[in-house]
Amino acid sequence: MRKAFSLLRKLHRDECGAEGLEKLLIVAAIVLPLLGILIWAKNSITEWVQNIWKKVTGIPESETGTLPPPSIN
Repeated sequence: MRKAFSLLRKLHRDECGAEGLEKLLIVAAIVLPLLGILIWAKNSITEWVQNIWKKVTGIPESETGTLPPPSIN
């Protein structure tokens, strides 16, 4: 446990990692809201992709003889 605290003290004193930490925080500030939007709109996105797939293939799922894509719930 002392080694962990010692390492944390060294990291706190060392400013070389500050730039990397700032970049990480910027990426997290961008990615987390996008992830939230994807989770919130997953049903709409799934429906949209399935409709496009039907238009591309031109064959309804019932006529292909395959199972429908799994639903993401």
